[in-house]
Amino acid sequence: MRNRISGLMAASAGLVVMASAASADCGSFKMAEFNWPSGELMANVDKVILEEGYGCDIELVVGGTSQIFTAMNEKGEPQIAGEQWINALLELLNAAIAEGRIHAVNTGPITGLGEGWWVTDAFVKAHPELDTVEKVIEHPELFPDAEDPSKGAFVGCPAGWGCQRTNTNLFRAFDMEGKGWKLIDPGSAAGLDGSLAKAAERGENWLGYYWSPTSIVGKYNMQLLKWETPWGGRKNWDECIALTPQECDDPQKTAYTESAVNTVVTDEFMKNGGDAVDYLSKRVFPGEVMNGMLLYMEEEQASGEDAAIEFLIKNKDVWKSWVSDEAAAKIEAAL
Repeated sequence: MRNRISGLMAASAGLVVMASAASADCGSFKMAEFNWPSGELMANVDKVILEEGYGCDIELVVGGTSQIFTAMNEKGEPQIAGEQWINALLELLNAAIAEGRIHAVNTGPITGLGEGWWVTDAFVKAHPELDTVEKVIEHPELFPDAEDPSKGAFVGCPAGWGCQRTNTNLFRAFDMEGKGWKLIDPGSAAGLDGSLAKAAERGENWLGYYWSPTSIVGKYNMQLLKWETPWGGRKNWDECIALTPQECDDPQKTAYTESAVNTVVTDEFMKNGGDAVDYLSKRVFPGEVMNGMLLYMEEEQASGEDAAIEFLIKNKDVWKSWVSDEAAAKIEAAL
């Protein structure tokens, strides 16, 4: 893979003259490289496209959700954050947007993302009529627990994870114990993955919590269940569902909170980024493509840098719709 990176760097040298004109419309900026696989991939794809296609000079800054947002909001850099998960930062983000420091240029940079309750592809094919959470939880017999087959197994989150609280309280709100279910603590991230993978590889039914984009969702074509129950509101979620069972006396039924991800930029980039701003507003990774790339990164032990080149070579039909014809020609020449 490194020869691809070297080749790209060599090709970049030949694009200096073409890129110089575009540089006037872009400039030098810092971009967040979030410290999880999809964040690494997106940042490196953006870096190649912005540098090769639009003449920007991009420096990647590694960090997590809160760390990156705080730096953008208080210090004005990095100027670009491609995969900013905003649920925990919503009030701060809204204030920053209202005051003009930050702009959300893309409110859906990845399709099909989010957390919730998932089932195996084998279950969907065997029971297409059971296509919502509410329909599925009426049939615990289809998900027999290994230790007590008279109960249905719902696999929640390991102890200590925030989602253990939400899943426990949703389990209570929908009276799943009364319907014949057992809430399973998988013990660890490896236990959760192992439970899912074992069922998927055997073509068995599995119901449990997970999230996307992730490599395991892509590998096993896991399916996210819809909710018939509407979102129950922020008060019910924040002041009960998201708390411990001891703090949540009366959990009310609700759909899982919607996961929200934005591509956000500082006011400096909004004013000076030129056509690069338009690119970021159009850049949307299809969920199935993203999950496939995360699987590639896992299996090949590929870095975000290497995976970005793989993505750009293998998915030209996707990224060419994000850029101008002129930019596409420059990027292809570099590849």
